[in-house]
Formats: sequence, C-alpha cells, structure tokens
Amino acid sequence: MIPLVRIEGTLDEIRELVGDVKRTTRRVKSAAKEVTKTAAKTQRKLSAWQRYIKNKANHIKFKRGDRKGRLDLKAMSKAFKRSRK
Repeated sequence: MIPLVRIEGTLDEIRELVGDVKRTTRRVKSAAKEVTKTAAKTQRKLSAWQRYIKNKANHIKFKRGDRKGRLDLKAMSKAFKRSRK
C-alpha cells in the first residue's frame, strides 16, 4: 500500500511540483491519435489465401444441413491448394 502524502501550497506551487495534468493528458491523447493515424495508413499485402477467399467466384457453400449457406472452408482449401500446383 502506498502511503498518502499531503501537499500544501498555492495552486501555482502545486502545479510546479506535480506538473500540469491537463497539458500532459492532451499530449498523450494527441500522441495516441498520431499513432492510430499511422497505423491506419500502413496496410500490408494480403496473403494468397486471403485474396482467394476475397474473390466471390471461389466461394463454395454448404448446400444442405445445419451449415447450409455457410462457406465450406475445407472444400475451398482443397480447391486453393489444387489451383496452386
């Protein structure tokens, strides 16, 4: 447990000791925004499998049963592997 410390003085003296909280929070927020902007700008190239999945013509779907309408990834992976040979 951290012991509490009592600080006495004028507002200017306390700000000098502790630092201006608003300024530091603004700096942190602006830095975080810059990081998210640069992260959003840099996009990596999709893998061959991701490009294959993205193409609607390659979609193989279940035709019956409880998975009807969902993508059959097992069949798609087989077709993808065959097409790469």
